[in-house]
Amino acid sequence: MRQLSLRARLVLGVIVLAAIGLAGADVATYASLRSFLVERTDESLVELERALERPLQHGGCPGGDNRPLSGADSGDYLEVRSADGTVVCSGQVTRPAAPTPSPPQLPSSIEPDGSGPDRASYFTVDAADGGERYRVRASQARGLDATLIVARPLDDVDATLGRLLTIMLLVTAVVLGALGVLGLWVVRLGLRPLSAIEHTAEAIAAGDLTRRVELANPQTEVGRLGLSLNAMLAQIESSFRAQKASERKLRRFVADASHELRTPLAAVRAYAELFGRGADRRPDDLERSMAGISRESERMSLLVDDLLLLARLDEGRPLGLELVQLHVVVSEAVETARTVEPERAIETSIEPALVLGDRDRLRQIVDNLLSNVRAHTPPEAAVTVRVSSPNGSAVIDVEDGGPGLGSEDVGRVFERFYRADDSRARASGGVGLGLSIVSAVALAHGGTVAARSEPGRGAGFTITLPLAQPHEGGDEDDRA
Repeated sequence: MRQLSLRARLVLGVIVLAAIGLAGADVATYASLRSFLVERTDESLVELERALERPLQHGGCPGGDNRPLSGADSGDYLEVRSADGTVVCSGQVTRPAAPTPSPPQLPSSIEPDGSGPDRASYFTVDAADGGERYRVRASQARGLDATLIVARPLDDVDATLGRLLTIMLLVTAVVLGALGVLGLWVVRLGLRPLSAIEHTAEAIAAGDLTRRVELANPQTEVGRLGLSLNAMLAQIESSFRAQKASERKLRRFVADASHELRTPLAAVRAYAELFGRGADRRPDDLERSMAGISRESERMSLLVDDLLLLARLDEGRPLGLELVQLHVVVSEAVETARTVEPERAIETSIEPALVLGDRDRLRQIVDNLLSNVRAHTPPEAAVTVRVSSPNGSAVIDVEDGGPGLGSEDVGRVFERFYRADDSRARASGGVGLGLSIVSAVALAHGGTVAARSEPGRGAGFTITLPLAQPHEGGDEDDRA
C-alpha cells in the first residue's frame, strides 16, 4: 500500500468501502427475500395440508392407487405415517408426459414438535437423487393417530434466488466499476491543486523562487495548504533576497574596507622604503617618514575602531547603560565643534532631555553629525542644532545650510562606505562610516535616524531616542 500513489489509495479505499457496503446490502437483500419466499412456501404447505385432511378423515389416502392429489401442484409430495413410524400411504403430483420427479429424502423418524398451535415442524431436505430440494411440513393429522407430512419442491424459490444472486453480482460489479471510474475522476479533479503544488515545488527546486500556487481556494483543505505554501514561499523568497542583499553588502563592505586599509598601508610602506633608502641619515626625511607613518597608523586605527564598533553593534552586543543628560552631551559636542571650526556659525535650541544609554556612543553620534557637516559643507554654511522631547521621545536635529543631497543620496547616506560625492578626496571626505555609525548606535539605543534634504537648500539629520525615567538607571550622569 505504501508504494501506491495517493490517488490510487483513495480510489482503492472508496472501492473497498463501496464493495463492503454493497456486499452487506446484497446479503441482507438475499436473506430477506429467501426468508420471505420460504415463509410463503410454508403458508402454501399449510393450505395443502388442509386440502388433504378431509380425504384422510374419510379413510382414503390421497394419491394412493394413482388417485390425484386435489389442490396440489406438480411435484408436491404427501406421506402419512402411523404412530409407530410405518408409512400408511404416500403420493406425489406428476404432470402428464413428464418424468416422475424424485421424492424427498425424508428421515426415518419424524416427530411434530413445533412451537406453534398446530405443533408442526418445518425443515428442508434434498430429493432422493440429490438434484432438488423440498420444503417439508410435518404435523399431527386431526382426528387420526398419524403424522401427516407434506412437501413442496423449492425449484421456484431456488430459481428466484439464483436469478437475484446473478443480478446482484452483475449490478455490484457494474456499480463498483462505475464508482472506480467516477472516483478516479473526482479524486484526480480534487488532487489537481496538489499536482500544481508539485509542479510549483519542482520549479522552486530548479531555482525559480517567484513561482506560487495558483487558484488556491481557502474553502478546501488543499487550497488552504496552497495558501500556506504561498506564504511560506514568500518568506523563503524574502529570506533569500535578504541573504543575497546581505552577501552583496558584505562583499562591498570587505572590498571597501580593504581598499580603505590599502591606502594607508601603502603610505606606511612607502615611508618605510624611504627610511630604508637612507632617510635615517637625513634629518628632514627621517622626520617626514616618522610623521607620515604615525599619521597613517592613526588613520588605520580609527578605521579599524569604527569597523569593530559596527561589528559589535551588528552582533547585538549590549551597550553600557546609564542615565544620560542628552542636552549636556549635545552641548559639549557643539562646544567642541565651535573650537575646531570657529568661523562656522552654529545656532542651538537645546531643551533638557534624559535618556538611558551609553554616554560615549551618544557623544560620538553627535560628533559624527557635526564632523559630516564640516566635511561636506563650506565654512560659511550655518548649522542649527536642536534638542527637544516631544511625545515622550528625545529628538536630536542637526540641520546645515550647505549644498544639500540628491534624492538617491538621501536614501543611501547611512550605508557603510557610501559617499555622496565620489570625486571628493578620501583624506578630506572620510571613509564613509560616520553616518553608518550614527544609524547603528541610534538603533542600538532603540531609536531611529532619518535624513532629509533638497539640493541647494541644505540637509538635515534627525535622531529619535526614547526618553528615560530616573528610576530606570543608576545615578544620573550630571557631568557637564
